Amino acid sequence: MKYQPIDSTKVPRFADIKTFFRLPYVKTTENIDYAIVGIPFDTATTYRPGARFGPSAIRDISSTLKPYHFVHDVQFIDLLSGVDYGDVPVITGYIEDTLKNIEDTFTPLAQAGVVPIGVGGDHSVTLGELRALAKVHGPLALIHFDAHTDTGDSYYGKKYMHGTPFKRALDEGLIDPACSIQAGMRSAFYNSDDMKTSPDLGLDMVTNMDIEDMGIDALIGRIKNRVGNRKVFLTFDIDFLEPAYAPATGTPEIGGFTSRETLKILRGLRDINFVGYDIVEVAPQYDNSQITSLMAATILFEWVSIIAYQKLHKKG
Repeated sequence: MKYQPIDSTKVPRFADIKTFFRLPYVKTTENIDYAIVGIPFDTATTYRPGARFGPSAIRDISSTLKPYHFVHDVQFIDLLSGVDYGDVPVITGYIEDTLKNIEDTFTPLAQAGVVPIGVGGDHSVTLGELRALAKVHGPLALIHFDAHTDTGDSYYGKKYMHGTPFKRALDEGLIDPACSIQAGMRSAFYNSDDMKTSPDLGLDMVTNMDIEDMGIDALIGRIKNRVGNRKVFLTFDIDFLEPAYAPATGTPEIGGFTSRETLKILRGLRDINFVGYDIVEVAPQYDNSQITSLMAATILFEWVSIIAYQKLHKKG
């Protein structure tokens, strides 16, 4: 059986129950190439809450997208079978229990060779996904787009917050720092030592000013050289973008990237060996005309199209 979206030429896009890309809501690991999984958890945020509503907002606007990607020349519905896997059973206020539930939800998908695409939620949720994927694939290369490094050791004396997931992932051996890269960092820091944290941990950190100087094509080349042929998890914090393009997030930072620049970067990574993705920190109550949710849904479409592109060219 092949799982496909509802045909919007037959059923209007404003109709029917909202799922990602109008995919069937099915909890299965059989006969699917990818599964989109909501993670509506934001207890670990340090400023504005609301990312728990990200998955539902992105589901809602994703019905406006169409299945043909003209840059990659793929029609993903012809090449892939995919589902909306529903949401992880999060436990509001209990991050360690929720991380365990995320791990338990993503593990069978990874074991079945399915590419999971997580939709948060705050950035703490990525740790649970990495635990699941590393259990199956071993330590992963990480591509991390964000305004912040999220490599702090603790916040308010607590180890598990949305500013600490990659320090915990390194502590647990889930990612290999020698082939991992962070891009887009531009926030202020609490002190000069914070700026050194990621490089001291072995991660390649590329600030927004670095990218401005080198250009998008050079950034794409640097990412590819860093991860090589390793299995890769891509995590995308929506605050990578300039708030004018994505205002609905918990910790916005000015001086970010445009939607056009972001799409160019993602499209340049289509040959990387991705085993999972996530997008986080969409807090729709701060949105203007759903533009942040639409950006997030479009990024999901980019990733599904990359999965289709890779499947097509492996067959060829």
